Parts: sequence; C-alpha cells; structure tokens
Amino acid sequence: MFHAFDNDGPPRHTTRPDWMALLSRAPLDLLESALAPYAEQAPQWLRQPETGLYMVQGRAGATGERFNLGEVTVTRCALRLPSASAASGHTVGVAYVLGRSRRKAHLAAAADALLQDPAHHDALNEQLLQPVRRHLALHSAQRHAKAQSTKVEFFTVARESGGEDDEGDQE
Repeated sequence: MFHAFDNDGPPRHTTRPDWMALLSRAPLDLLESALAPYAEQAPQWLRQPETGLYMVQGRAGATGERFNLGEVTVTRCALRLPSASAASGHTVGVAYVLGRSRRKAHLAAAADALLQDPAHHDALNEQLLQPVRRHLALHSAQRHAKAQSTKVEFFTVARESGGEDDEGDQE
C-alpha cells in the first residue's frame, strides 16, 4: 500500500500533460535534431502558428489574493498528422510555447501528435523527452548553484564582525 518515495517504481509512460510541459520548455535545437526523421510529414494546419499575449497572475505569499503580474508573449498552433497506425487515422498536436518562435511551436505540436501515436511514442521518448529532461535538470542545477553562490550566512557574518557576543566570551 505504501510506496517508498525514493523508488521510481516500474517504468511508466509519460502522460500527455507531462510531455506537453516538457515540449513547451524544450530548446529549439533539441526539437530540431529529434524530429529531423519526421520532417517529411506535411501537417494539415488546424491553427497556423500565431503569437499573442497572455496575462500572468501571481499570489502574494502563495496564499493571498491573485494579482496581475504582467504579460508574456506566447505562440500557439494546432496541426493534424497522419498516424502510422491505421486504426487511429490522424492525430492532432497542440503546442503553446513562450516567446515568438513559430518554428518551435510547430515542432512542439508535431512532437505532441507523434507522441500520441503508439508507433512513435517509445522512440520519441528516448530521442526527445529524455534529453529534454536532462537539459532542464542541468539548467535547474546551474540556477541553483548560482543562487547558492550568493547565499549569505548571517550567523557567520555576525561572528566575524566581532559583535557584542564576542566580548562576553573573552571574560
């Protein structure tokens, strides 16, 4: 009944919301290289890549009232690709990515459509999703290391400055 938190358990397929989140943050060069073998498939556009603004909201202290933080640029698109399996016919891919890169939105939507097809899912999981996970983990570790390098230990600073507590220790 209970699961050890440090045990990943048996391998499981990534769910669509998980891979869409990965694709939206994937660098363009990783998308280009992983999807090169599938580039010959011409999509049927349901919605051409278009750029617009979204209002981003925040919460004060993570528990307070919402407030408008600002606007971000987002590019979105939707397309239909022919499926490799005859049963499904066509698969629809959707993408929303930060920024103005129409190419990145197109590739992310194509990857979404291909990942829904069982014939391509496992190969793209290895060729695209795993490298994106590694890239994002490395990027997160670099940000964490940069933040840690600016960390100040206030208790150490107080001891080194020779505050009032140090005079009492010398008696």
